[in-house]
Amino acid sequence: MLKELQHSLLVVLLLVCVFFYQLNVKSRCLFSCLPPQKSQQDLETLLGHGRGIVFIETSERMEPTPLVSCAVESAAKIYPGQPVAFFMKGLYDTTQLPSNSTYPGFSLLSAIDNVFFFPLDMKRLFEDTPLLSWYTRINASMERNWLHVSSDASRLAIIWKYGGIYMDTDIISIRPIPEENFLAAQSSRYSSNGVFGFLPHHPFLWECMENFVEHYNSEIWGNQGPSLMTRMLRLWCKLGDFQEVSDLRCLNLSFLHPQRFYPISYPEWRRYYEVWDRDLGFNDSYALHLWNYMNKEGRTVVRGSNTLVENLCRKHCPRTYRDLIQGPEGSGPGTLGPGNK
Repeated sequence: MLKELQHSLLVVLLLVCVFFYQLNVKSRCLFSCLPPQKSQQDLETLLGHGRGIVFIETSERMEPTPLVSCAVESAAKIYPGQPVAFFMKGLYDTTQLPSNSTYPGFSLLSAIDNVFFFPLDMKRLFEDTPLLSWYTRINASMERNWLHVSSDASRLAIIWKYGGIYMDTDIISIRPIPEENFLAAQSSRYSSNGVFGFLPHHPFLWECMENFVEHYNSEIWGNQGPSLMTRMLRLWCKLGDFQEVSDLRCLNLSFLHPQRFYPISYPEWRRYYEVWDRDLGFNDSYALHLWNYMNKEGRTVVRGSNTLVENLCRKHCPRTYRDLIQGPEGSGPGTLGPGNK
């Protein structure tokens, strides 16, 4: 009887020790670590097949805004079998993530199975590309529009090296893009660089990087971005105007109709923050660019407002809507604030 009691007490003591050990580890850990299967993934393994979806943050900001969170979550939802890679300048270690209490948006995205975070190491990224010579000779602190220019360069290098689809962090995905090598028309005969996709080592992107360096001028807004894509497209292709809602083809490159990503043009960006017109079905669109760069007024989505952007978030990024978007009087967990351009 005494032995049985001693045995029972030993088991209880062991369980108590295990409990307090786990509690101690959790309390001492200032970071929430990635699951082992995610932390072990390297870039080549994850993105080398050319099927990844890529986002970039070139500032030191670590907490994705609700708009950024919605963009990444919607892509992960639309492409469940493909990796969604988020490159962040402020991230230095892929084995650890900021704590839930400090960065709720980061934690929300890290819990999604096919979302992965990587440091944005530009010097390493630009190795073996024409961009390295440019990057090593400039003084970033003296460059105008550096956050945007460095993002323009980084997206070219990443998609050239690994292939896949690049998206700005204010693009909400609504259905899969059925193209491999494509540019997105912002308007007739003018290309965006906010979303594009290519197979690895596509010569168009290599020539874009060469042109980036040869015609570098950070003083001109968009010179390294949409204007670069547009002038290279004109060198590659003799394209006319779009007919109805049909895409244009040139060699092995598709130039997608403005309706695919820009059914609401940039002068009309406020329509996203107006009450939803149900006639806007976006049946010809793959994703929607919210033109956040234009949002100098700091407009946000409000839970219960029935605006277009609220309905898009509720449908296409439900976790973000549930956890990060607040109601009209500041009630609720968060607001849909500014993201990238």
